[in-house]
Amino acid sequence: MTDEQMNRMIEELCDSKAEEFRLIGYERVTGADVWECVSDKYHKKGMPPLYEVVNDILSLKVTQFMNFITLNMYRGDMRKG
Repeated sequence: MTDEQMNRMIEELCDSKAEEFRLIGYERVTGADVWECVSDKYHKKGMPPLYEVVNDILSLKVTQFMNFITLNMYRGDMRKG
């Protein structure tokens, strides 16, 4: 699998997860938002094997996602102030 194919697959998984969140009422969630949340922990550890990335995307819960968004909003507000 080429890097381009892998990136496309990850993007499609993130879009699918975002669609799942939109179906339950979180209308503004995008695939990019999902990826930002999932990949946040990779900055410290590095990129894990593909199967872990896929598992992280598919197992992402709304509560985890909302916690991530809330913390980022709080951090953003603190940096501005």
